Amino acid sequence: MSTDAKLLERWAALAGPGARTVGEDLVRRYREPHRRYHTVEHLAAMLAVIDDLAEDADDTDAVRYAAFFHDAVYAVDRGDNEERSAELAETVLAELGVEPALVAEVARLVRLTAGHAPEPDDRNGAVLCDADLAVLAADESGYAAYTSAVRAEYAHIPDELFRRGRRAVLEGLAQLPHLFRTATARVRYEAKARANLANELAALAD
Repeated sequence: MSTDAKLLERWAALAGPGARTVGEDLVRRYREPHRRYHTVEHLAAMLAVIDDLAEDADDTDAVRYAAFFHDAVYAVDRGDNEERSAELAETVLAELGVEPALVAEVARLVRLTAGHAPEPDDRNGAVLCDADLAVLAADESGYAAYTSAVRAEYAHIPDELFRRGRRAVLEGLAQLPHLFRTATARVRYEAKARANLANELAALAD
């Protein structure tokens, strides 16, 4: 089964078979040609991590909805992707008849991915953010593919400017007391992610 088909199957299980048109639109968005990292593969990987961390969330449906919508609007030259994605979620889910409290929670979670800084007691936010950052703990080939895809999305940025910006992002992450918010993710991902960040920072310093 293709990644698109698997995602549509997962969407139908979450939102119901009557929401297939919405699922198809979401998959189409993650297939936009300018995307290299924020793709259907990224979404599928996030959903798999959410499955693994499900016991750490208070509402896994809210977290899964938020995963589907978190990069629904994505353009590298805009700073409001998360806000626009959250607004899309609010509109679409309301039209589907999703209860208002769940719609509000999904939108809140989508907006949270702008900074990946959930409050200590925000279990849903912790799972979503950990799933979004789990790629940092990929194996050597997976991490290389990730960094290559990110660079491709910013191909219009000159190399020196990109390296400077990328260093700033990685240094900010490296200075955090914890990259991951759930205890489960810290055990599984923290050490490898720290090693990957250190290796990439060293490469960027060359």
